[in-house]
Amino acid sequence: MRLKIQIPFFLLGLILFSYGIAVAIKVQYLGVHPWDVLNLALHERWGLTIGTWSVLVGIVLVLVSLVIDRSYINVGTFFNAIMVGPMVDLFLWLDVLPQPSILPLDILILFNGIVIMGIGGGMYNASRIGAGPRDGFMLSISDKLGYSISKVRIIVESAALLIALLLGGPVFIFTFIFTFIQSPIFQISYKICTRWIEALSRITKKYESSYSEEKRQRRLP
Repeated sequence: MRLKIQIPFFLLGLILFSYGIAVAIKVQYLGVHPWDVLNLALHERWGLTIGTWSVLVGIVLVLVSLVIDRSYINVGTFFNAIMVGPMVDLFLWLDVLPQPSILPLDILILFNGIVIMGIGGGMYNASRIGAGPRDGFMLSISDKLGYSISKVRIIVESAALLIALLLGGPVFIFTFIFTFIQSPIFQISYKICTRWIEALSRITKKYESSYSEEKRQRRLP
């Protein structure tokens, strides 16, 4: 029954996360997240859509994680890997995103994208249906090597950024501070959504128990 609460949080989180990525991409000249720099670089070098490269990179990371440590891979991980990319493409195609204009407004647009990504990431992770392919990959590496998660994140995202740079991906100042802004928002969203899911699950369980008891009483002679 808990899934009735978890799934809406998971899906809404993915939608918000994808929308935030699309918003940031609209002002990519300011810098985007290292993984998105890589997707943009692959898109510019070999075509295909940004979302398609997001899916392909995600699937590769899931497959590697399955070999290293499959404990972080769940059904939600696969849904995350195949849903975020197409949703990013959809938001970009619909052209309903804020348009770049002058620098101060573009910085505000980017901050909005970062905040929305942080909220969405916290939501879908709080659902506990499965870590994202990139998160699962970094957690697997952390367990395998015995390094802290923060150290592994820095190493892995730096490696992704280096590859993107070699491919000619767009990098600017916000690329280097993206994680420092997004991580606290992610943490707050994760904690709040976890509390909401637990509270709603208790309410739902209590209601269903009361309803079942009422039905049982009605059957008694």
